[in-house]
Order: sequence, then structure tokens, then C-alpha cells
Amino acid sequence: MDNPVLRPTVATQAPVDASARVVAEARRLGFDAVGFARADEPLEADHERYARFVADGKHGRMAWLAEDVEARRRLDGDAILPGARTVVCLARRYARSAEEEAKDPAIAQIVARYARGQDYHNHLRKKLRKLAAFVRTLGPDVRARPLVDVEPILERAWAARAGIGFIGKNGLVIVPGQGSYALLGEVVTTLALAPGTPMTERCGSCTRCLDACPTGAFDAPFVLDPRRCVAYFSIEAPGDVDEDLARRAGSRLFGCDDCQSVCPFNRTSPPSLLSTRQFHPLDRWRDAALPDLVCVDEASFATLTEGSPLRRAGWSGLALDAVRVARFWLETLEPGDARRRDAEVTLARAARFEVEAVRAAAAAASTAAAAALVPPVTRAPPP
Repeated sequence: MDNPVLRPTVATQAPVDASARVVAEARRLGFDAVGFARADEPLEADHERYARFVADGKHGRMAWLAEDVEARRRLDGDAILPGARTVVCLARRYARSAEEEAKDPAIAQIVARYARGQDYHNHLRKKLRKLAAFVRTLGPDVRARPLVDVEPILERAWAARAGIGFIGKNGLVIVPGQGSYALLGEVVTTLALAPGTPMTERCGSCTRCLDACPTGAFDAPFVLDPRRCVAYFSIEAPGDVDEDLARRAGSRLFGCDDCQSVCPFNRTSPPSLLSTRQFHPLDRWRDAALPDLVCVDEASFATLTEGSPLRRAGWSGLALDAVRVARFWLETLEPGDARRRDAEVTLARAARFEVEAVRAAAAAASTAAAAALVPPVTRAPPP
């Protein structure tokens, strides 16, 4: 069946004020940064780095990153939008003040900031669809396609080319005056809009993000090995982590913000509470504790994680993450700490889990925690 979104047509030249109208509409929809780049000029250096990343196997279990390799080079081909002329790059902030975050439920505080509330794919995609619909009204036969990070697009490279921010040494887009706590999205269109000025990095000699990484996941500035990143082994590959990395991950249940929390560019005033309401912790986390994440069945897991990014980890994956945190608590917290009881209940539930990998992890955690409580044997010095 013919798809009018992907049907080739002649590129449309924008009226003089089209760029300003797109920016105004994007702002009205709640986007904090907007920029334009030529969609018909392929990425070269950035694509080469991406291809090398895949060739080196650094994508780990994220097999989709090794798919559509050539499709990620440009946006005007069949994979995205034939005849595309412009990519509208957008950023939406999710930062909140330290005072507000301090009020978050205990379980939410060990989850990355972007994942404490609603799944951003849902509400971000709605806004992008609305913006794409608006762009289609700006000329005859204009086509536009909204994109989020599930599509084969090197979002950060395009954002830097569009001039909405620069890529920091931690690999994240930093929007000057706004920071890096931002989600990206795009609208690719056949409408020709004046491109912005690409933004080069401004980190200078600062390496705070690299130094703060708890698991040493950076091989060098701008070079992350995701297989050592907490976000990878707590979200994409729970359980696929050795004991050393698991211990260094500490209480970080789902994702990690350390390389962002130390960044000087994030010392900015946060957006209004109203504009970040989708990222406020879901009500269900108010009464939840670590044992609740070891769901008895997949139906319970589906209820617990409905509309939440935590669903990404999967039923057994979230249980494995909970076991990892429980083991850390039992090995490191003082006997009087209330979290030790949560850790014990978590391992007891995991020991009865339907999936063998979770039961095995719970058994290993219990053994390791018990060994950590045994004082070392002291030997008398030889006569």
C-alpha cells in the first residue's frame, strides 16, 4: 500500500518566515531547543566512528545498533524520507532542582532521572507528530516524518550539526545554558529551511565526567564502551556483568547520571515543574520498595511498569537488577540499616523466581553476602 509519508516528491522551498514559524511551534509544544540541518548532506566522520564502534563489538547485546548501518549515514534516502532537505532537531529538558529530587521516593532515587516518570517515547513522540503535521502545512506537497531514538538515526551528530548543542566528552549533547539533561527528537522534511551553524565541543581540559564514571566505562574522551556502562548492564543486558562492575555500580538500579551530575554545564536553573511533570516520579513508586521489583509473574511486572521506562529491562531483567542492588546493600551496609531488610526479602523472593538465572543470581548473592559477614581469621605471629 502506498505510504504518502514516504512517497518521493519534489523538495519544497520554504517561505521566508517558515523557519521562525517552526521554531515558534516547537516552543509552543514544549521543546527547549530547536535547530535545522541539511538532511541531504550525509554524515561522514560521525558515521565512520559509529561503524568502527559496531565493528569493535562495543554495542554488546544491542543488536539493533548493528542493523541499518548505511541508513544511518544520511536522512534523504529510502530508509528515512526520500527527497528530504531538512532535519529539524529538537531537545526537551527533564532536569529538576536538587530540592525537588530530594523529595523523590527512595526507589526512584536509585533510578536515572529521565526514567522516574513516564516513558518519554510516548509523550515525546506525540509532540513530534504534532510538529510534523504543522510542517506539512507550510507548503504544497510538503512531507515530514517525526523520529525518535528507536529509528536508525545518529541523533547526537545531527543535533550538533544543527547547532542546538555540542557533544561533550561523555558523548551526550550539551545545550549551552540548558545542560545535558535533555531528550532528543527530530522531524525530517522535504521543506528546505536555512541550516544552523554546527557547534563544536567546549569542554576544554575538563574531564569531570570521565573521572566520575563509577565503572570506568570511558576508553578515552568521547569514547564510551557501553558494555562497562551502568546504563547498559542495568537496562539492555541485566545480569550480563561481572562481580567487580556490579559492585562498582552500587545502588544504581536502572541507569546512571554520574557523568552528568558533575558536569559544569548542568549548573543551570531547571525548567518549571509544570514543564517537567512527565518526568516526576510515578505515584506507584511512593509505596514501592526493592522487593516489589521481583514480580511473581509477568502480569504483575506489566502492571508495575505500565507506562514506565523500567519496562525496558524486562521481567527477569528487573529482578536481576534488584538482586544486584540487594547484594550490594548486604555486603556494604551496617547491620542497623533498614535497607538490609529489604535486601534480604528481595533475595528470598528471587530465590523462588520462575527464571533460573534469577534464582542462581539470588543464591550467589546470598552466599557472597554471608561470606562478607564472616570476620577474617587472625593468625598469631610466628614465635
